Amino acid sequence: MDTLVGRIDREDIDDNILKKGGDIIRAGGLVAFPTETVYGLGGDALNPASSRKIYEAKGRPSDNPLIVHIADIGALARIASMKDEDYSIPGIYDKVVRLADSFWPGPLTIILKKTDAVPYETTGGLDTVAVRMPSDPIALGLISASGGYIAAPSANISGRPSPTRINHVIEDMDGRIDMILDGGDVDIGVESTIVDLTEDRPVILRPGAVTADDLGTILGKVYTDPALAGDTDKAPKAPGMKYRHYAPKADLTIVKGDSDKVMAYINEQAAINKSNLLKTGVICVNEHLLDYTATSVKCVGRSDDRALTAHKLYAILREFDDEDMDIIYSEAFDPDGIGQAVMNRLTKAAGHKIIEL
Repeated sequence: MDTLVGRIDREDIDDNILKKGGDIIRAGGLVAFPTETVYGLGGDALNPASSRKIYEAKGRPSDNPLIVHIADIGALARIASMKDEDYSIPGIYDKVVRLADSFWPGPLTIILKKTDAVPYETTGGLDTVAVRMPSDPIALGLISASGGYIAAPSANISGRPSPTRINHVIEDMDGRIDMILDGGDVDIGVESTIVDLTEDRPVILRPGAVTADDLGTILGKVYTDPALAGDTDKAPKAPGMKYRHYAPKADLTIVKGDSDKVMAYINEQAAINKSNLLKTGVICVNEHLLDYTATSVKCVGRSDDRALTAHKLYAILREFDDEDMDIIYSEAFDPDGIGQAVMNRLTKAAGHKIIEL
């Protein structure tokens, strides 16, 4: 398959390019596009064949639900129930409207009861649907041009770090899909927060830029699903819960503890690896850049800037792939705020391999 790449400027959007992408999706094809979080791989969310194509292009397990992207709140009624009697949490309609007013467009995905309009191929066989409204103008324009409902996971081969730069998308998707919209680098760098409102209490299934404290201003106490630790055999209700995700090719380990001990341990391991002709990569904060003696040391921002860490994380993991690292060690990061999302993605990438000193 020949993949068309269309360069598009957020400050001067070419409607002809968006129309081309929209026509492809309407016809059952796939288009990769930027959002404020990561690049998405989009198909018609209401077309079962399109969702099957998404799973095939990514090599993604078909029980891993896709997120339906919309461009206006009015589109929600067709795909999700807003009836209070369908939910255990009281006042669903009011809560969803308030969440949308506060966080849409933006990096928040809400899980609701699906309507018959949404095929099970899109929801991974579940009776629930995950919905969000991205803030990126290219994404919003493409959604509108395609009919209003785009199912879109991240635009990468399943299990690899999500794409935050156009070269990541081309590397993984060229020849697999019909079109790629090149909008340059994304803003946030980690996927949206996912909150489930279909149980008896609000539960975060995936942390992101919208935090539990943010959601608590509307929902009251918000819980975190224990399945985030990866110790469940249940079908995943949201992307990234069950399967290994975000992983570089090299073996990745997180090292936690006092900074001096962490640095000493990683340097010791790097020396052992070097003697065995293995290349070692290190992920660290800026303050520790000169303290490591590994093959390649990459910084993710200051110790007090987790937003920058989120923005850089996936790109750094892919850079290590390009450098053919054999082993990677990462410092642990403060889990407050978006730091929770950072540590969630790192832990998944490491296959939950953590050394505590």
